[in-house]
Amino acid sequence: MNPLARLNKFFGRLPLHLIVILMIVLWVIPTLGLFVTSFRPRLAVSETGWWTVFSPVKATGQGEYDTYCASCHGTDGKKIPTADLSDPKVSGQYTRSINLLIDLQKPVNGGTHLVNPTLPTNAAQAQDILAPILTYMQTLSGSEAASQARFTLSNYVDALVGYKGTADYQSDCKNKVASTLAVMSCTAKDLLNPAGMGRAFINTIWVAIPSTLLPVFFGALAAYGFAWLDFRGRMWLFALLVGLQIIPLQMTLVPIARLYVRLGLQGSFFGVWFFHTGFGLPYAIFLLWNFMKNLPREIFESAYLDGASHLTAFRTLALPLTMPAIASLAIFQFLWIWNDFLVAKVFLSSKPVLTVQITNLIDPMGGNWNILTGAAFLSFIIPMAVFFTFQKFFTRGMLSGSVKG
Repeated sequence: MNPLARLNKFFGRLPLHLIVILMIVLWVIPTLGLFVTSFRPRLAVSETGWWTVFSPVKATGQGEYDTYCASCHGTDGKKIPTADLSDPKVSGQYTRSINLLIDLQKPVNGGTHLVNPTLPTNAAQAQDILAPILTYMQTLSGSEAASQARFTLSNYVDALVGYKGTADYQSDCKNKVASTLAVMSCTAKDLLNPAGMGRAFINTIWVAIPSTLLPVFFGALAAYGFAWLDFRGRMWLFALLVGLQIIPLQMTLVPIARLYVRLGLQGSFFGVWFFHTGFGLPYAIFLLWNFMKNLPREIFESAYLDGASHLTAFRTLALPLTMPAIASLAIFQFLWIWNDFLVAKVFLSSKPVLTVQITNLIDPMGGNWNILTGAAFLSFIIPMAVFFTFQKFFTRGMLSGSVKG
């Protein structure tokens, strides 16, 4: 190819390449931001964006400390030896901002403690200023070094145990906060807390694996029957089954929920398994039939002449030869069920799966959203692993039956 033709080819494909690059950027940047945010401390998440993760960090409360305290105690808190704010014993006297406020309201040398500027007269407003100052005092004393770290696993730990407090699970357990101890044991048992992602992960496994295997198994049997058994009305029945794919799932939620209540299946794993199996079968039958009907007829005729039954032909010939399509179908089904929210929410609300549990972690007041970043990544670790491990089967499944041999 001459240079001019090569140049023309390059510029001819340039718009396509730019669109592909733009789509990759639009997908990758938000995912990268979510991933970085999931490892940032709660306070950093609430105050700054993920793109500032490598910017110089200003310690929490340093601004308030410089305004109210640095002029007397010094920037390092050591200017007054009898009141060394960098001494852990001094900062340890104040476990809450209200304790610090009470001390500051006491006169010093015949006058008020803080003169220029003074604290607001409203106690709540004063505590809003003193809380970060207290945090900075603990930073000066070295007891809050961990909280100033750029990265932490707290969001993942909090999501796993279902923590909904105002700090984080590990620090609350360490400080024996009463509100946390009332609902947590601060042991490994908390991983199975019904409000946490750990329990939801187990529930999701219980839903996804049977709901994947059942339609694949019954779909393979039905596909073999439609492909290799001759009976009256076969193609009419096949068209009816495949046509069931057009029925919107939402139309069936209410009648099936009422039926499940009568049968005692509402809120049970059996109900969800049956629902996913019923709705997964039409597509499973269609995909596997499309693959099985193109298998060489001579192989099956030889087996029948040797006395093989249909069950033997299915087990020893059809299943092994259809394995690529079965694997791709299993991947499709597993990913769809793992990411399902609606069916699990309607039929299994008492045993929430990962997609439902994420919504349960949301604070109605808008807090705790830092935990959602860790919860989101916990929810799609398994689907990503499945997809990247079996992606070659995924591609084969999408193309199966598209080309006739």
